[in-house]
Amino acid sequence: MGFETSDDAAVYRLTKGLAVVETVDFFPPVVDDPFVFGQIAAANALSDIWAMGARPLFALNLVAFPKALPLGVLSKILAGGQSKADEAGIPVLGGHSIHDDEPKYGMAVTGCVHPDRVLTNAGARAGDVLLLTKPLGSGIATTALKRNLASTDLVRRAVAVMAGLNRAAGEVFASRRLEVHALTDVTGFGLLGHLLEMATAANLRARLVLEKVPVLAGVPELAEQEVVPGGTRANLASVVRRVRFPRGLPLSVKWVLADAQTNGGLLAAVPAGRADRAVTLLERAGVEVARVGEFVRGRAGIDVV
Repeated sequence: MGFETSDDAAVYRLTKGLAVVETVDFFPPVVDDPFVFGQIAAANALSDIWAMGARPLFALNLVAFPKALPLGVLSKILAGGQSKADEAGIPVLGGHSIHDDEPKYGMAVTGCVHPDRVLTNAGARAGDVLLLTKPLGSGIATTALKRNLASTDLVRRAVAVMAGLNRAAGEVFASRRLEVHALTDVTGFGLLGHLLEMATAANLRARLVLEKVPVLAGVPELAEQEVVPGGTRANLASVVRRVRFPRGLPLSVKWVLADAQTNGGLLAAVPAGRADRAVTLLERAGVEVARVGEFVRGRAGIDVV
């Protein structure tokens, strides 16, 4: 599995019963605290493994760091990443670093999965229910932080979302106790972008119920003030021709739905008859989950209702 459906990771079959899963992600700081930045970047990189129904095995660090900053800052970044690797139960086995004017950090993560148990973003079926495991808004929240417009409470909640591992949700979706037709995580392309990838791959229409979509408190108000990152604006522009919005829906609401996320939640398509079971298993695992829509037959795209 490679680029065919813009899936979350590459999958390479080694034997009849074993495939290796590989992903990589790194980016500049989204928060001021170097330890927390390390946690967020590592959690984000790990997420793609769980989004494929796989389990992580080990990680390698990727570092770009300015000569002008003290090495103590880098130590804190790496310690943050190590803390999330420890939480995921995997070792960090090395990595690579370069000098750069802007610090950047992330990980290349290797995982494994049985070839018959891979969960892709391409298997949704008509009638499937859409489940989302984290609220939207981290992109807008971090933009507000950079502009000194974010409340302490919003920063705290956004950090909790971004640094929280998707391990529990991923393990539930990958378990044999549950039937899952498609799975992805909501990251840089926003909910609309990643949902459109799922709809396109399955040649179905997604029906997204606006009032069911969880959003961080305070984010809608910031969007109304146009506190929106460039990536979010670009996301909306890239999908707008294939998304049908309610007449008169404010632009700020569209921005929230397209908001570029850092380590957002997992987005799953499950059979309607198994949705209650899925919600129960996720909640037992301590995962907050929302039913945000369904897939129906029709031209590939999204209807926001």
